Formats: sequence, C-alpha cells, structure tokens
Amino acid sequence: MKPMIAITMGDPAGIGAEVTVRALTHRALYDICTPLVIGSAEALADANRFTGAGLTLRVISSPDEASQTPGTITFLDPAPLAPGAYVPGQVSAACGDAAFSYVVRGIELAKSGDVAAVVTGPINKEALNLAGYHFDGHTEIFAQFTHTKNYAMLLASGNLRVIHVTTHVSLRQACDLVRTPRVLETIRLAARALSELGIRNGRIAVAGLNPHSSDNGLFGEEEAREILPAVEAARAEGLDVTGPVPPDSVFVRALGGEFDIVVAMYHDQGHIPLKLAGFRMDPATGKYTSMSGINTTIGLPIIRTSVDHGTAFDRAGRGVANEGSMVEAIEVAVQMAKARGGAIC
Repeated sequence: MKPMIAITMGDPAGIGAEVTVRALTHRALYDICTPLVIGSAEALADANRFTGAGLTLRVISSPDEASQTPGTITFLDPAPLAPGAYVPGQVSAACGDAAFSYVVRGIELAKSGDVAAVVTGPINKEALNLAGYHFDGHTEIFAQFTHTKNYAMLLASGNLRVIHVTTHVSLRQACDLVRTPRVLETIRLAARALSELGIRNGRIAVAGLNPHSSDNGLFGEEEAREILPAVEAARAEGLDVTGPVPPDSVFVRALGGEFDIVVAMYHDQGHIPLKLAGFRMDPATGKYTSMSGINTTIGLPIIRTSVDHGTAFDRAGRGVANEGSMVEAIEVAVQMAKARGGAIC
C-alpha cells in the first residue's frame, strides 16, 4: 500500500506549477506514493503546455478520487482563480490568497488523516501579506494551524542535514534568541528528525554563533554562556552531541561523514552551506543543473516537507525550472510517512 502525499503547488505566478508538473513526469514517484496536487487548474494547465510534459490533468473533489496512474495528475483547486488573475512573475494578492488556501487545505487533509504528508511548493511572502496573511513562511503557517509551539526548520541535501535554532528573524534578533532552553530544544528536535529519517543514535554537531566559536571568549560570550550548557544538558539526556563547533568548519566535517546533523544558530548560517552543497548552475545557459535539497518542519504532529527554493519569479513561465528539489521532497515525505505509518490508499 502506498501513502497518499498532498503536494501544494505554491504561488501560481511562480515556478511551483512547473516543478510540480515536471516532478510528476517521474513515473517512479507513482511506484512509491499516490500524489494529490492542490493548486490552480489554470497554472497547472499552462505549465503542462509550456514544459511539453503531456500529462493528463483532472480536477477532483475528494482525495478518494486521486489517481495512482503515471501520466495523470489529479488535483484539488480549493480557490479557483478568475480568468487572467495570475501573470507569471508578478506578485499579486489573488495569487497570495490562492497559495495560502492550498497550504491550509493540505494541513486539513493531513490532520484528518486523508493524506500521509504534505509537500509544499514555493510561496511568496509579499503576495501572502498583500492577501492579508501575515506569516513569515510555511513553517509558521504549519505551526499555527497545528497548534505547535516547539518546532524547527531542517534542511537536507545528501548526507548534509541542518536544523535551525532561529530562522526568519533579523540577525540582531537571532543573536538575542540564542538562549540555552531554545538551543537544547533544537538539539532534541535534531535527534527526533534523525529518528524519523531512519538514523538511530545519530551524531549531532552544534555550531557556534561567533567566529571560531568565540575562541574562548575573545569574540563573544554566547558559546560559554548559552550554547555549551545546552550541549551538556543534551549529553546528560543520552544524546551524542558535539559542540559548540566553529561554524566555518562544522559543515565540512558533516559533509565528510563525521556528523549526521548540524544545529545552526541562524538562517543563513545553515542555508548557505546547504545550497552550496545542493545547487549547481550552468553559467552558459543560466539554468540550474541541480537543485538538490529539501526543507522539512520538525516537531509538527503532521509531516511537512518542501522544496528548498523560492518562487523564482524571474524564471516563471519560461520552462527552465529544475524539479530536482520537488522530487526529493516527495521522496523524503514518503520515507517519513512510512516511518510514522501514515495514510495509505
């Protein structure tokens, strides 16, 4: 039996429809799951046309009608766009409202057990705010709609996995939020993430905040005052934790196989090495030849994975988007769903 995976398309004006359509040309995905797309009929049809995918698109009213047949995309469209309401590459309140409705519908289906996991396509924060939804991103939407207080963003590309103590805040705020209880909770979530990914007794590295992890207090006090006590407390709980490790070397060591996951202190500290590891661009064509990497929210009562890229409005509608991250996000969602024993069909 295969888990049913909801795929929220993302902002209709971005590349979400294209990477969704391209991903579902991979017939092997139908061998491991039943995909259920939630998105715009118009945007999906346009993407199917300009990519030359040649898939059959069929709108349905219930997950029970989802197709397991390769070459067919069955989808829900909970917020049909008015004709001409979206233009590829243009921010609009209409698209922000539609994208939000896709995410909420996916959460509802996961909470009710109709789907085993939700895979999210990219949304645009400006469009969301224009539509009246004041969230920093998917992570915060899922946390609010599942009433989750302790959660963290995890990124993965190959054997490099990173979980974040802070994400969508200013760098100044991030420094202020690096406190022992928050770091300790993120270490615990890192252990949970590894377990859900099938890695038991995982090795956790905790990055420092300051250059050289402050070099014994020369460049700051956060390591000794806030991070080290969290590491020691996690060790006392039986977790295999190392740190604080200087941020300029910890990711290389993780890529080399020394650690299974890195706890990063702030957004860019974790995102930059992940994207350097997983993204490749051909300078001659400007096309991404690789977009390896996924995003998942750890700590939720439901499974949520995501592509590790944005809406790419500058590329929308041109047929140049790479579906690699979407394919990986679906595969990881299936892996996590099987570990939890989620919805099947």
